[in-house]
Amino acid sequence: MKVRVRFAPSPTGPFSLGNARTALFNWLFARHEEGTFLLRIEDSDRERSKPEYERELVDALAWLGFASDEPLVRQSERLDRYERHLTTLINERKAYWCFCTTEELDLVHEAQLAQGLPPKYKGTCRALTDEEVASRRATGTPAVVRFRMPSHTVSFTDLVRGRVEFNTDLIGDIIIARGLRDPLYNFAVVVDDHEMDITHVIRGEDHLSNTPKQIALYNALGWEHPQFAHLPLILGPDRKKLSKRFLTASLLDYRREGYLPEAVLNFLVLLGWHPVQDREIISLPDMIKEFSLKRVQKGGAVFNPEKLDWLNGAYLRALSPTALTDRLLDFLPPALFPDRTFLEKAVMLERDRMKKFSEFTTLAAFLFKLPDYPPSLLIWKQNHPAVTKRILESLLSALLQIERNNFTAATVERVVTPIAETEGRGEVLWPFRVALSGQEASPGPFELADTLGKDEIERRVRIAIAKLERLS
Repeated sequence: MKVRVRFAPSPTGPFSLGNARTALFNWLFARHEEGTFLLRIEDSDRERSKPEYERELVDALAWLGFASDEPLVRQSERLDRYERHLTTLINERKAYWCFCTTEELDLVHEAQLAQGLPPKYKGTCRALTDEEVASRRATGTPAVVRFRMPSHTVSFTDLVRGRVEFNTDLIGDIIIARGLRDPLYNFAVVVDDHEMDITHVIRGEDHLSNTPKQIALYNALGWEHPQFAHLPLILGPDRKKLSKRFLTASLLDYRREGYLPEAVLNFLVLLGWHPVQDREIISLPDMIKEFSLKRVQKGGAVFNPEKLDWLNGAYLRALSPTALTDRLLDFLPPALFPDRTFLEKAVMLERDRMKKFSEFTTLAAFLFKLPDYPPSLLIWKQNHPAVTKRILESLLSALLQIERNNFTAATVERVVTPIAETEGRGEVLWPFRVALSGQEASPGPFELADTLGKDEIERRVRIAIAKLERLS
């Protein structure tokens, strides 16, 4: 049996990290088993489904590197199929038209809850004759199609959770369509998965309660059901339900923030799955090679934004200077990098501090334009301004002796070190670094000197000296 899996999102909201995790696990399972990965758009909810959300999810999947192995399927283009199978169920009296109003159902459910019973449909319209149904439909009485749920225990082996059982008496007759051409989720998904020859349904734990309903529908239609695997919930850092802020965030927001798709995939795969040898960094080829549903955990997976930042920083640092700069260009205003050589130096200087591309402009802004900073920032601990000014003047004098074509981090360090040994490292290196960056925190002064060049270093040290003169 060749493995066939599907990722079947609804285009009713932003494409979230949770959606992406489900897509990834399906895709990895298909690739590991040398099977087929399919994409189905479940847009049967006409009011909430939006074309812009479909475009977003297709774009997000492409960014992650997933593509359907066969043409995309949309539920909205399959209404004839649903009508045919619904009609079959009704004709075989496995489904029936229900005319109960919402108000009537609410009263029944309230009474059931008051008695400590699970709310379910009592079967009021089960016994209607064909003539009664035809008469009510002819007068336009609102109706839905209900599935006649058999009374028995549904059991199946979940590939993550093991043996699972449900008593259908607690479920009752479920609504499967609002009309012959208006199917609801549990019915449409059964028809789609059967006709697409899906062998494994891999989805979130929140769908576990739908599985017995769908298995009952498979049985009623005379079809063999696929194998099921339900992925653990994604929890917040506090191990509670993930907050709405993360649930509604779009995956493409992470792209816009400057996260690398390979880092996002690495982060997602560890949300509920672990490789054979536990490790934090795992390449996509290794994911495919090692992926198994047996290694998917049952308990909730903790979403840790700091871990995503750490992973992305690690992937950024693994890129070559040229590749890192190339991928950064989309996040920079063109006016900021007129000189490619200088930009590459700036990128490498800030690489260790940068966790995502969107941070670069803020981190490296001082390299392109020295910020205005208070003279007091130049003072190391309790030093007197006059002492700091004298030290910077000594530094400037020593730096001016270096030839422009030999102005490197190594040569700058060689001429500055004797002064630091005499005056004290903090007394020398702190004001030197602040003079070059205008910031309390920045890369070291030797790396800055190598990036900025002799002329800019001289200009910035002179500015610092002038600031200290105003404190004297």
